[in-house]
Amino acid sequence: MAEPTVRDEPDHDCVLCPPLRFRFNGMAGLPGESGVIAGDRDFFLIPDVAPLAEGHLLLVTREHHQCAGDFPGPMWERALWWRDRVARLYREAYGAGGLLLFEHGSASAQSGGACIDHAHWHFLPGATRVRAVVEREGRPGVPADHATLRACYRAGRSYLLIEEDGAATVHPGDGVRSQFLRWAVEASGPSRTWRWQETFGSPASRRRFLCTLRAMRAAAAALPDTDQPPDSHQ
Repeated sequence: MAEPTVRDEPDHDCVLCPPLRFRFNGMAGLPGESGVIAGDRDFFLIPDVAPLAEGHLLLVTREHHQCAGDFPGPMWERALWWRDRVARLYREAYGAGGLLLFEHGSASAQSGGACIDHAHWHFLPGATRVRAVVEREGRPGVPADHATLRACYRAGRSYLLIEEDGAATVHPGDGVRSQFLRWAVEASGPSRTWRWQETFGSPASRRRFLCTLRAMRAAAAALPDTDQPPDSHQ
């Protein structure tokens, strides 16, 4: 399988927008649209195509937005609802609701460590201590809210959004290495394999995707039917 790239897409079209959405899933022989766990009018939730661990999810905007700093207020509130929903899914599936939320908040093309210029949040279950890695890189954070992210985006400054242990912080993102999250989680481990292109489509990566999909679907089925996002259009 040829190594997939983002920049080689025709006319640099967004790979998280139609018609290219789920193209990488197809290249890896993984479910695309049928692999969506849940969604509403603004977002859909799906396993990462090259998961760092079982439970690695992406919350992706249906329409094209550069980053969460570009969200209008109601959309931000729905994104937070999905954050809470993922915590409930993790609690049901794995017995704990702790999570990492991470965003490469790119204010311009290919900035902030993002390799795809389309708003998406990464979720991982448990404690990963990514904030400590970011701070060791000389990028101290401040408490994060929607206004802070919007101010960064409007000023043309990329950011890193991190939520761990129930606390959200935003850190300077300009000049960080591409795929910073993956580097922060994996580079210090025994494999030192962290670029998504290095694991994409491998048997282990595909197993993690499919295990995540099964676990999240089972967890979603176990949660109350009344657990729906605000103003949801399912």
